[in-house]
Amino acid sequence: MEIVSQLAQEYNTTNTIVENIIELLEAKNTIPFIARYRKEQTGNINDEVLRQLVERWEYLTGLEDKKTETLKRLEELGHLTDELKNEVLAAQTLQRIEDLYRPFRPKRRTRASMAIEKGLKPLADLMIEGLIADDELLVSAKDFLTEDVETIEDAINGAKDIVAEQVSDDANHRALAKKYIERTGKYKSKGIEEDIHPYEMYEEHEELYRTTPGYRVLAMNRGEKEKKLRVGIEVNHEQVIQLLEHYIVKGGSQKLLKEAIEDGWKRLMFPALERELRQLSTETAQEEAISVFGRNLRPLLMQAPLRDKVVLALDPGFRTGCKVVVLGREGQLLDNDVIYPTEPRNDIKGSMKKLLPLISKYSVDYIAIGNGTASRETEQFVAQMIDEHKLSIFYTIVNEAGASIYSASELGKAEFPDHDVTVRGAVSIGRRLQDPIAELVKIHPRNLGVGQYQHDLNNQRLDQVLTNVVEDCVNTVGVDLNTASPALMEYVSGVNSKVAKSIVEYRTINGRFTNRKQLKEVKGLGAKTFEQCAGFMRIADGNEPLDNTAVHPESYELARRVQSEAEGKSSAELAELWEVGLFTLKDILAELEKPGRDPRDEGEAPLFRQDVLGLDDLDVGMTLSGQVRNVVDFGAFVDIGVKQDGLIHITEMSDKFCKDPHSVLKVGDKVDVTIINLDKEKERIGLSMRTSQNKGKKKTVN
Repeated sequence: MEIVSQLAQEYNTTNTIVENIIELLEAKNTIPFIARYRKEQTGNINDEVLRQLVERWEYLTGLEDKKTETLKRLEELGHLTDELKNEVLAAQTLQRIEDLYRPFRPKRRTRASMAIEKGLKPLADLMIEGLIADDELLVSAKDFLTEDVETIEDAINGAKDIVAEQVSDDANHRALAKKYIERTGKYKSKGIEEDIHPYEMYEEHEELYRTTPGYRVLAMNRGEKEKKLRVGIEVNHEQVIQLLEHYIVKGGSQKLLKEAIEDGWKRLMFPALERELRQLSTETAQEEAISVFGRNLRPLLMQAPLRDKVVLALDPGFRTGCKVVVLGREGQLLDNDVIYPTEPRNDIKGSMKKLLPLISKYSVDYIAIGNGTASRETEQFVAQMIDEHKLSIFYTIVNEAGASIYSASELGKAEFPDHDVTVRGAVSIGRRLQDPIAELVKIHPRNLGVGQYQHDLNNQRLDQVLTNVVEDCVNTVGVDLNTASPALMEYVSGVNSKVAKSIVEYRTINGRFTNRKQLKEVKGLGAKTFEQCAGFMRIADGNEPLDNTAVHPESYELARRVQSEAEGKSSAELAELWEVGLFTLKDILAELEKPGRDPRDEGEAPLFRQDVLGLDDLDVGMTLSGQVRNVVDFGAFVDIGVKQDGLIHITEMSDKFCKDPHSVLKVGDKVDVTIINLDKEKERIGLSMRTSQNKGKKKTVN
């Protein structure tokens, strides 16, 4: 109950709702199912917040388990006191429990443990109790002389080693020092090589630990890993030592005790706390970067599809040529070829001679150009072709990240066994324009190029978060039961890869699904899986119209009643009259108003163009239209139609102070930007969205 109350308070909800969520999870319901079809029990908490609450619940549950385990260990070791028990029970973090257990944890042999073996623990107790002066302590040390402890100096040094370790291990001392470092400590980095490297800005860098942005933490870590930087946390050691002395030294000069405290701090506590705090800031930075990944992935997947359009896709290349495919309105491969419009052949005429008949024969609506090697050179060729032949056709640049991975995958081979990787890669580029989510789920989300510091992140955690995002997006959109690939279907609530393959096999053998009920005939798809997945499966031309909506089969009877009896009554009136949940009723009404609707239609469409710019065409002060490609902690990268994306720094995103770039922009957004700085040699373009900068000549690329 304590955990339930804590979660209710943290998420501004009620104990009953938290209990309902936990009960639903323990009954093996998925997050998408709970968020969509159990709104009455959850108070209409959305999937993102629901996942956060579940993660917090799992942490707090693990914390309670850790407390129980730690108390049991302490009791077995004979160290459990009422005071220690209360401190463990009051701990709010796993780290606090670790700190409380630290003094009693079995250790490797240390200077302190060897001193204890020599019988010097009582002398150390006299020292730390501070009840006798230093000269009396020296006298007392004579009583501890043995074959192993030959001199008074040996005895005092051994006692100081014991005290130093006790000071370092004490949970309250550590908490005190840790809080001080967090408040006043500084991250400091220094270059250790004179050669030019990407970390030059960190060669003489320092800033407060508590205000260092996550992306700079990850950058310094990488520089340190590559042996370009020396990184650490700088603190005022004298002040920390004085702080510890204030809490430990009870009176008098106690010079020997103070020496032990200083040794405990510098030799033991500070190195450990520095590692701990750097690890903590790294984990926080990784979580922030993973969050950026997820926040960028969601709008990428939710981009508006280009329905019922024929697309000619180009996968650019220099020596190996530019791969060409034509995709039908449902993404089927109609034709393919190779052209060489760029270096080294520069066969502009021959390339047009191949493309123009394809465009005419298949009535191509749009051209998709991959953004990899030779992308801008290919774009120039396409723009030239459109201009010379007065084509009423538009092109767009498509992010091809991961296309090569798909083309060499087992899934790619299975879809196009008679074509090589170059054709499959071009198909992936074109299909991303036609139906982004259906194509992008075929590639691991971490390979889609919408994050930062990817190689510095915890891969397991990154995969978990990104998979959750994909799952939420797929279930928000729903899938066509008769066309969805196994790769798309396995993200549907309750469906795993094995069941997804079984659904496709059933479809292949028995033909198109005409009713959701047929799912129950699929091998391995039981009653629970049907409950979880049915509402997210769509059948466009089946024998049950409700199968093409997000209405769950369990609510069909209510939906039919709404269709026949709801006219002239409000949602609240109907909910009260029929004794049904208001959230569920509103969702049914929304689905009946727009059956088969796709939430992606409300998103941004790709930015289509007919002409092209080069860096030499740009000037400071010029205003252009562009599309956001990636949003990071320090700003956003925007495709403005030239070879290099421009950067809108966080300080140039708004006339007002901007703390989080994601609060202003998302991947796929169309924006008007002004060039505020331009380095053509380094191909760097600085952009601004501030109205005060928008004074130059307008050049809209469209």
